Amino acid sequence: MLPSQNLDILTRLRQQTRPYHDALEQNTFNRELGAGQVSVAATAHFLRKIYGFLVPYEAQLRRQGLAFSAEWELPQRSRSPLILADLASLPEGPLPPALCPLMPPLSTRAELLGAMYVMEGSTLGGQVITRQLAQAGIPLQRYFRGYGELTGPRWKTFCRLLTQEAAHVDQEQLVTSAAQTFQLLDAWLKQP
Repeated sequence: MLPSQNLDILTRLRQQTRPYHDALEQNTFNRELGAGQVSVAATAHFLRKIYGFLVPYEAQLRRQGLAFSAEWELPQRSRSPLILADLASLPEGPLPPALCPLMPPLSTRAELLGAMYVMEGSTLGGQVITRQLAQAGIPLQRYFRGYGELTGPRWKTFCRLLTQEAAHVDQEQLVTSAAQTFQLLDAWLKQP
């Protein structure tokens, strides 16, 4: 047995995806945001890119949705409409975002759970981004607000369900999927 197999799944995910998570956080939008130099245009561009990744991800989640109990709250976890609402408020309107052509494999439950770990985890960072955008006077915050007051409780529910589910799926595949999701999202965000 490998040492990593003795760790709980959340610890394994955090440890084994850390380099990819850190790389993703170095994207242009986050750097501009951290430096206090973010603009409405940069925020809109970032949201369009995220939308292009979310749409195929959420479509796969819906396709496999019947295999998840109601406790997972999958319909409430769809956040692409929040981006469209933000983009619709722009003077130029919601320019049609391109869809990411290279998504992580999402055909097994383990792969989908790995991707969900990344996408659900992003709701936590979104809370910080919301405050930074508010300080900068940028109103494009719906997506980043995520579930609002329910963000923390939904994350805790997700982590509990993921931990339970991990006992019944291929954990290596789950962790690999999370790492691939971080990597492919990072590559997509770096494209113009």
